[in-house]
Amino acid sequence: MIKPQSLGALSNIHQLVTRLVEDLPAADVQHQYHPDLPSIGWLLGRSIYLELWWLREKILDDDDLSGRVRQFFAQPWNPQQQQQQQQLPPKEHLLNWALEVQDEHLTRLANPGSLPAHPWLKQGWLADYLVQVHGRIYEQMLSVRHARAVAQARVEYHVKQPLRPSLPIADSTEVSQGHYRIGARDEVIFDNEQPMQMVEMRNFRISNKPADNAAWLAFLEDGGYTQDDCWSEQGRNWKQRHSMTHPWHWRQDQNGNWYALGLNGPMELLPELPVSGISWYEAQAYANWVAARIEGCNDAVLPHEYHWEAAARLGALQNGGRVWEWCGNPLHPYQDYEEPVDPEMRTQMFDGKHPALRGGCIHTQPALRRISIRNAGLPGAGYLFSGVRLVFPPALEEEALYIEQWQRFLGNG
Repeated sequence: MIKPQSLGALSNIHQLVTRLVEDLPAADVQHQYHPDLPSIGWLLGRSIYLELWWLREKILDDDDLSGRVRQFFAQPWNPQQQQQQQQLPPKEHLLNWALEVQDEHLTRLANPGSLPAHPWLKQGWLADYLVQVHGRIYEQMLSVRHARAVAQARVEYHVKQPLRPSLPIADSTEVSQGHYRIGARDEVIFDNEQPMQMVEMRNFRISNKPADNAAWLAFLEDGGYTQDDCWSEQGRNWKQRHSMTHPWHWRQDQNGNWYALGLNGPMELLPELPVSGISWYEAQAYANWVAARIEGCNDAVLPHEYHWEAAARLGALQNGGRVWEWCGNPLHPYQDYEEPVDPEMRTQMFDGKHPALRGGCIHTQPALRRISIRNAGLPGAGYLFSGVRLVFPPALEEEALYIEQWQRFLGNG
C-alpha cells in the first residue's frame, strides 16, 4: 500500500514540472538557450519517459509507449542530441501526452490491485523514488528557464541599493580529527549515495558561510577575473573563450551598479546572500584569490565532499541550502560501490569530468534535502544555482588521491 503522502508528493511534483512548460510560448519549449542544456520540452519528455520505463515497461512488461519515444529520451541528454530535439512533438501534443501519462500512473499507484507484485512497489518505494527523480529534473528545467530569462532580458534596470564590496573574513569552524559517516543508509536514495561508510579524517577548518555577493564583488573589483595567477590553465581558457569578466547573469546599470538577471527578471544583489550562478572554474579562482589576499586564509581551497559532509553532520555549516556548493573533487563512486542493474538508475557522471556539488539550493525539493545528496556539473556550468564555501586546509589521505586524479584530468584537458 502506497502512503497518501507519497502519492500527494508525486502529484505535486507532476504539477510543478508541467507548469514550467504550460506558460511558455510554443517556440520556446523546444528552444535550446544554453549549449550545455537541453530544451525544456526535452526535459519534460525525459521525466515522462522515465515513468513509462519503470512503471509500464519494467513492472507491467508493457513497452508500447516507452518504445515509441526511446530514441528521444532514453539516457541523459548530451549535446549530440541537438538534432533529435528538432524532431520533438509540439508543445500542446507534448503537454497532453505528459498529463495523460501522469494521471494514469497516479491512478494505478493509488489502486494496488491494478499493479502486479514487484519489489519496487513495496512500501511505496517507486513513488518516493519518482518524486526525487522528477525533483532533479525540475531543477534542470528551472536552469533552462533561467537561461531563457538571461537570453531574453531587454529591460534597462536601475539599481536601488547598490551592492558594495566587502572582503571575506576568516570565519570558520574547526572539525576535529576522527571517523565520520559518509553516504546514506538503505533508504529511497540514489546509487551514488551508497554504500554508507566511515571515513577517517584529520582536523580541518571550514567556512561558516558560503561566499556572499559582497565578497564576490570584492573579488571582481580586485581584478579577480583578470589576474591569471588565480586561474588554472583550463580556467583561463574557459574564461577567454566565453569572455567572462563577471558571473554570467550579472549586469551593470547605467551608473555601473551591479544587479542580477533572475528567473523573473532583473533583481537586486543583496550583500549578505550567497553568490549564485558561478562555475567551478570561478569558484576555484575565488579560492586562490582568498588564499592570496585574505589574512588568515592562506591555505583556502575548495572542500572535498568528505569535508563538506562531515561538517554538515556536525551542524557546522551556516546559511546552507540556498546554493549548491562546489567541491574540489570530481564526482566518484564510493568504495565498494555496486552499479544498479537498471541502466536508468545509474549515475552517468562518474567520468572524472564533473566536479561534485553539495547542499542543495532554494529550488531543491524537500525529498532531496538530505546531507548525503550529491550533485555534479561540468566545470564551466554556472547555471546550476551554484556557489562556493571554502575549507582550510585539505587533510585527508583519500582526498589527496581524488585530487591527484582530478589534477591528472585537468592536465589532460
